[in-house]
Amino acid sequence: ILSFLLLRKPINVLHFCGQAPLNTRIVGGVNAPDGSWPWQVSLHSTLYGGHFCGGSLINNEWVLTAAHCLPDVSASSLRVYLGRRTQEGVNTHEISRNVRTIVVHPSYDSNTNNNDIALLRLSSTVTFNNYIRPVCLAAQSSVFISGTSSWITGWGDVQAGESLPSPGILQETMVPVVANDRCNTLLGSGSVTSNMMCAGLTQGGKDTCQGDSGGPMVSRQCTVWVQSGITSWGYGCADPNAPGVYTRVSRYQSWITNRIGQNLPGFVAFNPPTSLLPVLFIKCLEKCLLFLNKCHLL
Repeated sequence: ILSFLLLRKPINVLHFCGQAPLNTRIVGGVNAPDGSWPWQVSLHSTLYGGHFCGGSLINNEWVLTAAHCLPDVSASSLRVYLGRRTQEGVNTHEISRNVRTIVVHPSYDSNTNNNDIALLRLSSTVTFNNYIRPVCLAAQSSVFISGTSSWITGWGDVQAGESLPSPGILQETMVPVVANDRCNTLLGSGSVTSNMMCAGLTQGGKDTCQGDSGGPMVSRQCTVWVQSGITSWGYGCADPNAPGVYTRVSRYQSWITNRIGQNLPGFVAFNPPTSLLPVLFIKCLEKCLLFLNKCHLL
C-alpha cells in the first residue's frame, strides 16, 4: 500500500476545474439550483454557531476564502461544508471536513482590506463529482474589463440587516465588473488598490452582503468558470453607486502556488469577451480625445 501511495501521480486540477455540469443557464433567478456552483463552500465555526463566511474549493484539499473571515477563529473550531445548497434543509450531496491549517496572507491589512485572502487546508481530501468540483483561478495575465459579466454566490443577508429567509438556499446573481478608477471615484480615492476589483450595478439592487464574505466571484470563459474575485468589502449592500469590492485573485497566483506546493489549482488566463472589445475601444478613444482636448491639441 505504501509503495502505491508513493507512486501515485498528483491530480491535474485543470482537467476538472471550472466545470459545472448541472449549470446550463446564462442568466438565472435568485435561488441557485442544486449543483450549479459545485466549488462553493460554507464555513461554519463553533464561535459563531453556524455559517459565517463562504469560500471556494480550488483543488481536492484546499479552500480559498477571505482573510477578514478568520481573525478570531482557530482551525479546530472550523467545519467546511461542500456540496451544500441549503443551510437548514436536507443536502443529499453534502460532505464536510475539518480544517487542518489556516494560512492568512502575511501582508493582509485589516484597516485597508488590502491582501484580503486566505487558504484553508482540509483535514482530508475530497472526491470530485457533479456537486463537488474545484473552480479554475484567474491566472496572473488575466484581464477583466469593465462590463465583464460576473456571478456572485452565497448565503449572506438578502439586504442590510435582513437575513436569508428559511430554509437558507444558496443565492446567485450576476453583476458587471466596474473599472478600478471608476470604483475609486465612487468609493473614495485610493481605497480600491490594484489587489482589488469591483463589480455592481450603478442603480444598485444586486450585491454581496454580510455572510457572503470569502465567497467566489466567477466569470465564464468558453466552457469553464474562472474565479476572478473573493468577496471582500463594500459600503452597505446593493446601494446605488456603491459597487462591491473583491480581492483580485489573479494578483495571487505566485502566493497560492508557493503555499500549496503540489496538486496546484487550475490557473486560467481570462481574456475579455470579443463582444466587449468594441466597448473597450470606444472607452479608450473617449479618454484619448479628452486628453487631447485638455492639452489643446484638437
